[in-house]
Amino acid sequence: MQKSGIDAVLIPRADAHRGESVPASEARLAYITGFTGSAGMAVVGPQGAGLFIDSRYTLQAPAQTDTKMVSVHEVTQGGVSPDIRLYVPEGGKLAYDPWLHTPGEVRDVTDKLAGYAEVVPHANLVDAIWDDRPAAPVSPIEFLGHNRAGKTATDKIADLRETLAADKADAVVLTLPESICWLFNMRGRDVPNTPFVLGFAIVPQAGRPTLYLDAAKITPELTKALDGIAQIAEASTLSGALEQLGSGKATVIVDPQSAPAAVADTLRHAGARLLEKRDPVLGPKSIKNAAELAGMREAHRLDGVALAKFLSWFDTEAPKGELTEIGIVTALEAFRREEETCVDASFDTISGAGPNGAIVHYRVTTKTDRKLAAGEIMLVDSGAQYLSGTTDITRTLFTGAATPEQKDRYTRVLKGMIAISMARFPRGTSGAQIDVLARQYLWQDGVTYNHGTGHGVGAFLGVHEGPIGISSRYATPFEPGNVLSNEPGYYKAGEYGIRIENLIVVQEAAEFPGYLEFETITLAPIDTRLIDQSLLSETERTWLNSFHARVWAEIGTLVSGMVKDWLKQATAAI
Repeated sequence: MQKSGIDAVLIPRADAHRGESVPASEARLAYITGFTGSAGMAVVGPQGAGLFIDSRYTLQAPAQTDTKMVSVHEVTQGGVSPDIRLYVPEGGKLAYDPWLHTPGEVRDVTDKLAGYAEVVPHANLVDAIWDDRPAAPVSPIEFLGHNRAGKTATDKIADLRETLAADKADAVVLTLPESICWLFNMRGRDVPNTPFVLGFAIVPQAGRPTLYLDAAKITPELTKALDGIAQIAEASTLSGALEQLGSGKATVIVDPQSAPAAVADTLRHAGARLLEKRDPVLGPKSIKNAAELAGMREAHRLDGVALAKFLSWFDTEAPKGELTEIGIVTALEAFRREEETCVDASFDTISGAGPNGAIVHYRVTTKTDRKLAAGEIMLVDSGAQYLSGTTDITRTLFTGAATPEQKDRYTRVLKGMIAISMARFPRGTSGAQIDVLARQYLWQDGVTYNHGTGHGVGAFLGVHEGPIGISSRYATPFEPGNVLSNEPGYYKAGEYGIRIENLIVVQEAAEFPGYLEFETITLAPIDTRLIDQSLLSETERTWLNSFHARVWAEIGTLVSGMVKDWLKQATAAI
């Protein structure tokens, strides 16, 4: 910083592709601070450093960070905290890497420091001191057959060109790997948990798209697979291509919330007209076609088998008092890996025993690993990537005698989850409008939860995807084919956490034209021993019994022995 004439440096968790998972070579925030959460930002100044995280990481961040050197600040999600000025000298220069921040973020930081300090783009100073930085990932690239993709890359590109024409745009720059992978029907292993290929793409309204990749990924096989669909170029040539678009005065779509500021700046300075709007692939990608939905249902059948084995094992082992959080994660992953088409977890499993379950996004480590004591609630939130699709499920487990309070809270969470599952609503409805359905029963008792009720889920892609979801911040209307999570919860700090999660699909309401409803595709039993049945309505009881009857019908034939006996009991009507 001293040699560069810089007074402070912004260090985000994100890489240029804005993914939830980043490769080891991009984990700059963890390298500097030790914090490994999926969101956050640090500011390093001449006299100190600040780490800014949201409420999901209130406990995790101080535990992983040397708080004598780094002050941890909890902030609300969305936007940069004005407290960053605590680490920037008045009149000084705050540097940011334009490949790691979006135009929206840069504007936000600039506004927060207006009249106080200058915000300047600069070469990455973390990379300058990171002597043992891992190499960029190079993983095999596969292409999905029509039975899995359901639509050819050529047809998807043609649809995208129609969108460009409607927007009077000459091209779009794609930087999100989920959009690029979906558009070209390809998958990779560049990051943990998500089958991404990291790269960039420029799709013109006329002419062939160009895919920009690390030179080591460009093979004869890849070139052949994309023959007639897209050109391939080295990622190092992207800036030159952006300048060429600009010099031609092209009108180019750039997503200000996901594209690197470097992309927008290069285009603008070269003379392009920017259309700042949401990545136009996100909407179509979130609407799964018949082949993708069939794959997702198959993935949940496979996952249902693994969950039946795991939950049966848990019920046998938990009363012995020897299970640890890591041991539970290891067992669950082993049961999933028995299915050869399971290629990875879809995210790091949340395995929280007792008070750790109250940490919404808890990630167990060898330092925090806790034994599940008798009489404690266990929260397990996990998912898997199968070749056929992506899963995400949360179950709250118990093997002792629950307290009246625990049963009350569990049942109110369950009632909220059932309310979403049974919801019917007119077309044009968004997740912001139905979020209250999940919270109403907790609100009636003066409590709530501080996370969204649901998020979009990709088809053998990201387990968290936009633009749809269930919370106050999701205004995009639902469309048939959207896949979402449905996961209300309750958390009592220092004691326990409760969350129940299924995945749901938006579909047409057959008997009500113009209306939509949800189909639940998760196939794993919900623990009925924690329910206060006096709080359930007859309609809710009927829904739960019907759900369990379907789990038994679809999974019961795929398991045997003690697991089958356990599953029959776990899905018995109440």
